[in-house]
Amino acid sequence: MHHFETCTVVYIVSLKPILKNIQEKLMKKEEARQELQRDMRKATRLSKQAILFTHQERFDEAKKLLEKANKLLTKLNDVSKDYPELVHTGLVHAAFEEYTEAHVFILLIKEDRFISPEELRVSSVSYVLGLADVVGEFRRRALDSIRKGNVETAEKCMQIMEQIYVELTAMDDAFLLISGLRRKCDVARRLIEITRGDVTIETRRSSLERSIKELEKTVRRKTKVGKTENR
Repeated sequence: MHHFETCTVVYIVSLKPILKNIQEKLMKKEEARQELQRDMRKATRLSKQAILFTHQERFDEAKKLLEKANKLLTKLNDVSKDYPELVHTGLVHAAFEEYTEAHVFILLIKEDRFISPEELRVSSVSYVLGLADVVGEFRRRALDSIRKGNVETAEKCMQIMEQIYVELTAMDDAFLLISGLRRKCDVARRLIEITRGDVTIETRRSSLERSIKELEKTVRRKTKVGKTENR
């Protein structure tokens, strides 16, 4: 008597379409990452150029550049929905910090006020780190003012530098929690110290120059009076 074994046929779903789907998703993510990097580099570049234009007092051009940078930064909202991990990169943080720095700098000069992170739509960390970098820009503006003989503007720049530094270092625990802030504040402190020296020297030089001019006027006036009396 013959016994026939029953064969069980197992149907295995092909792995190929699964892996193909994964590959397509990875490629889309890579394309999004590359586009994001291009946008962030461009946004950073636009903000840097806006700062340069602000130093040159080309304020309208600076604002137009920041508007372009803002459009690139707002694209992150769409990216974060599909790939939230991509928005937490160094390039993204750097772009927002530079954008903040440019805005704070130009508004302090044009409107004599500090813009808030809510107005800029940036995170608190990006705002604080960008704000710390503004000290360096006012150091440069102070030197430009000194070269032009405008001591009052240089003194105001130094006051703004000191205000930013004092307020940032007074943040207590937050000061310690924001990575990179301590280093930026150390740099700011050194910039303030050397700027104070530059402004002090220029103030004394200007005062001495005014005194000499007043003395020359007095001498000329007395000489003129003496000649009149001798006639």
